Amino acid sequence: MPDRAAPLVLYVEDDRIHLILMEEVFRLLQGWELRMVETGAEALAALAECQPALVLVDMNLPDMTGLELRERVAADASLAAALSARWVALSADNPGALVRAARAAGFDDYWLKPIDVPILQAGLHKLLG
Repeated sequence: MPDRAAPLVLYVEDDRIHLILMEEVFRLLQGWELRMVETGAEALAALAECQPALVLVDMNLPDMTGLELRERVAADASLAAALSARWVALSADNPGALVRAARAAGFDDYWLKPIDVPILQAGLHKLLG
């Protein structure tokens, strides 16, 4: 029986430091593939060509918010497959209203930055097994 492909994680983040950190975290993890983009527009293009198991989205992108990205995906029939992925909002902001808005928009979870590596690992395994 052939090996199952590694789950693809799409990380949408404009902060270079967070990109480097996430790249290093995934380098240490076995069995995950990480693809990184820096804008909502790049995320839309990536979602049109790949089917991630998980989409990690910074809530404050340079061209749109994470909520707007999720809304655009939901409104575009050609991106319907992306809605079957798990979605996690990432932000340094912790206002209750933003967490509720992210959940209402279809995000499965909301993780605070800076990323705590053990919490990230536990969250990945919880969401994707």
